[in-house]
Amino acid sequence: MKTRQENLFASKTLTYFLQLAETMNYTQAAQILGITQPALTQQIKKLERTVGAPVFFSIGKKLYLSDAGRTMLSTTQQIFSMVNEALDQVQQSTSPTNGPINIGFLSSMEDGAFEDFFIHFTNKYPDIKIRFNLLTRREIWDKLESNQIDLAVMYVPDESIKNWRSYETKKIFTDHLVYLHHDEKLADRKRIKLPATSVADWVTYPPDYFIAQLLSEVYKNKMVDEPTTKAQFTSPYQIIKFAEARQLSTALPYSFWLSHQNQINMYHADFDPAISFDMAFVYRHDKSKIPRIARFFKEWDEFFQEKDYLSVIKDTRIL
Repeated sequence: MKTRQENLFASKTLTYFLQLAETMNYTQAAQILGITQPALTQQIKKLERTVGAPVFFSIGKKLYLSDAGRTMLSTTQQIFSMVNEALDQVQQSTSPTNGPINIGFLSSMEDGAFEDFFIHFTNKYPDIKIRFNLLTRREIWDKLESNQIDLAVMYVPDESIKNWRSYETKKIFTDHLVYLHHDEKLADRKRIKLPATSVADWVTYPPDYFIAQLLSEVYKNKMVDEPTTKAQFTSPYQIIKFAEARQLSTALPYSFWLSHQNQINMYHADFDPAISFDMAFVYRHDKSKIPRIARFFKEWDEFFQEKDYLSVIKDTRIL
């Protein structure tokens, strides 16, 4: 007969519990975990039988942690933190020239410069296996928290991340937004004031994407009405295609425009004042002590000392 410890650790029960404790919504948690809601409910009931007490309770449609649930949450977070620290300590004793490096890359960003660097790096260190995953903000954060990726590449500051204490950042470069439009009256302008951009209809990223939230905050802070959005897409390629076909405006990172400018049939201008943000590596404190990751960062710095990040993007742009 299994012990209580075996019942807890023999399955993904604790992972499911943590996800539900984060969202406090069975439907959302099940979607993120990739399981059905009944399966999640069954796992939580299994946990409650093992613990001997309810870990959640409901008032109306709202879900809350019970006293036992709060104790389980605190303890589970400590357990996962200890396991992650142990894994990092083991990896720190490994060779600097072999093993995997798992990288989560925000799917809406331009990745041309990374491709060039990976070719250079893996040619020099063929036994280090780069695993490059295109992910959403939510997926990046979940995989960082569960130690499924070593490095995240994302925009910062990201207000959706609450627990920055466990993480470090390494700046890659400062990007800024470019306003893309079809207005011939503005065609010669290199910089455009915010009110002039809100006249036309737009196509944008969904509201939970970094750039959409950044733009919304900028318009709000400047007390300018946000432009009317006619469509939303998760890919910059989709945004450009739709904007060109429907004669809509949009805003995309300069790095993307620089890489694809010869494919984009729209006027462009910088915002005045500029809307800037950083692209950065985000990782747990001890990750940089792992020999192969320390080697990765060293090679990264040397590679982009010879030619800066934007110059590499410009040279690798699609013609």
